[in-house]
Amino acid sequence: MLNSAIETKRWRATSRACAIGTIIALLGFAATTAHAGLVAAPTAPKKVIIDTDPGTDDAVAIMLALNSPELDVRALTVVPGNVVVEQGLENALRMVSLANRCDIPVAGGAQHPLFQKLITAEFWHGKNGLANVELPASKCKADARFGPDLIIQMVHQYPHEITLLPIGPETNIALAVLKDPSIVPLVKEVIVMGGSISGGNVNAAAEANIYNDPEAAQIVFQAGWPLTMAGLDVGNMTLFTRKHLAELAKTHGPENDFMVQVNTFLVDLSEKFGSPGSPMYDSLAIGTAIDPTIMKTEAMRVEVETRGEFSRGETLANRRNEFEKNVLHGDHYVIEGLEKVTPNVQVCTGVDSERFIQLFISRVQGK
Repeated sequence: MLNSAIETKRWRATSRACAIGTIIALLGFAATTAHAGLVAAPTAPKKVIIDTDPGTDDAVAIMLALNSPELDVRALTVVPGNVVVEQGLENALRMVSLANRCDIPVAGGAQHPLFQKLITAEFWHGKNGLANVELPASKCKADARFGPDLIIQMVHQYPHEITLLPIGPETNIALAVLKDPSIVPLVKEVIVMGGSISGGNVNAAAEANIYNDPEAAQIVFQAGWPLTMAGLDVGNMTLFTRKHLAELAKTHGPENDFMVQVNTFLVDLSEKFGSPGSPMYDSLAIGTAIDPTIMKTEAMRVEVETRGEFSRGETLANRRNEFEKNVLHGDHYVIEGLEKVTPNVQVCTGVDSERFIQLFISRVQGK
């Protein structure tokens, strides 16, 4: 009976999303198809699993996803990062409860990175990870399954349909690949919030999500599935400012007010450290899943540094997708040409920032 009720809720949510998506599609294409007597076919919502370490920026991303008819959020899996996994699980449960989406499974995952100690970031996210905002106790219950196992099960249940959205460290995704490599060709795509080709934010080289588990990130980046990296390069171009905050605050509702509180915390913090606004890191990965046209991408070969004293966690991108071929001649090497490498990542290098921010505001406001 419980499973039946959950599926009924999911069917209703999906049907509602499809209806909204159809309206949007018809509005968007009416002008170009009316003269030909054509009607645009509705697009089914994209099935996604969000792997998250909530986290203020994760909260922004999750609320965007839950309010976007283009996405059918099939599960949230929780990874340690911004906070320990127990706090992250509680935060995720309270957010899906706030959104009245107890039909979405929320499962805890790994307790720590693969090979290093966990680094949490309450400094940037507040003591509870959610900007010190105390959401009401959750009406939803945690799923008993282990996060990576839930990912594996859903990928097999919906082959070639699941988009993975890791917006925290890659630990859970890597564990799923290590346990069952057969999921790799069955995943539709992976959109990662992480990495940078222009320097780090935890140090000179590394971005926080990758730095928190470089070995896991390297597994995910080299798995062989279609992967898009929405990293610091585009996040730092997309600043949520006090002007945007005032616009968001014009409307009210449980989720809207929560987002105003979280973004007020983030804007205050950004201004304290000299930035005019808060980078919309995690939510850009969600935005890329909703509308890939907000991004400009370039195909590159990307490796994750796992050893360097100063560069551990750096995402090293071969922009030319080639390297010099050195051949040993006697006591020295001679460059004898260039060898090509196969790109493995679509790196986001540009973004329509204002269009994305307006998308976020309109979705949270329910427009």
